[in-house]
Amino acid sequence: MIIVTGSLSFDYIFNFPGKFKDHILAEKIHLLNLSFLTDKLNKNLGGTAANISYNLSLLGEQSIILATAGKDFAPYKRFLKKAGIETKYIKTYKNDFTSNYFALVDQRDNQIGGFYAGAMTKAKTLSITKMTGPIDLVVISPTEPKAMVKFVNECQQLKLPYLFDPGMQLPRLTKSELLKGINKAEILIGNDYEISLMRKRTNLTKRQLLSKVKILITTLAERGSLIETQKKKIKIKAAKPKNVSDPVGAGDAYRAGFVAGYLRGYNLRTCGQMGSVAAAYTVEKYGTMTHRFTKKEFEKRYYHNFYAKITL
Repeated sequence: MIIVTGSLSFDYIFNFPGKFKDHILAEKIHLLNLSFLTDKLNKNLGGTAANISYNLSLLGEQSIILATAGKDFAPYKRFLKKAGIETKYIKTYKNDFTSNYFALVDQRDNQIGGFYAGAMTKAKTLSITKMTGPIDLVVISPTEPKAMVKFVNECQQLKLPYLFDPGMQLPRLTKSELLKGINKAEILIGNDYEISLMRKRTNLTKRQLLSKVKILITTLAERGSLIETQKKKIKIKAAKPKNVSDPVGAGDAYRAGFVAGYLRGYNLRTCGQMGSVAAAYTVEKYGTMTHRFTKKEFEKRYYHNFYAKITL
């Protein structure tokens, strides 16, 4: 069983058909006053917990979401159930709304976002200790910071393997909280900016960071990803999408692909390549949970990108 903690949200995505770097002057960054004309806007179901669980379900893995939602959650819950995702541990609060995320995204998948937490602020009331059944892995993805710290502590106390993904909550986690989450993590994952920020916030060298986790994954957008252990460094190329519609959610899909391969006992290269293929499907559709694929389709695309066979 895979427990996925994280956010549930309604996402409003604005797509900017250019690059932020072309419009931001480094010497004026202290007094930013910018407006970007976007060419797309859509409201989608999102949130890290749902995005990861949705892709795990497509890959044939059963996951259970541990998260909080608001009074507007009913249609979202129906969608998750239809997708084969267990929702019994999602706690709904009737006096607030489900989280809302407003993201401005450029062509390079850089994001400027605003997030209304809503019912997510109650996530610290949840507990892994109240869940029953064998647990293969806990995914700790961005949610209310106190909840993330609590889940880390519970995983370590219960000796449960966990993937630590502080992501967008990096600025709100203290140095000691980050070190606690990193220490003993089965998998630590982030994009290149986030990994650099983690090292800066914790004063850890790359070698020290690798000594504290079993696997370190750095995602690199269209440049693929880098998987590292104390003994190995594996570069994974990005799988080729049929088209690029919307890069939001690609990172969550990568995490699901990697975890699906990891729990099947595949080697790290294969796991990373599975993450890469899962991410490619996501960028082809507008929204984070609008894509579809069968196991056979995934196996075929994996072979076309990496000239090797896998079985889901």
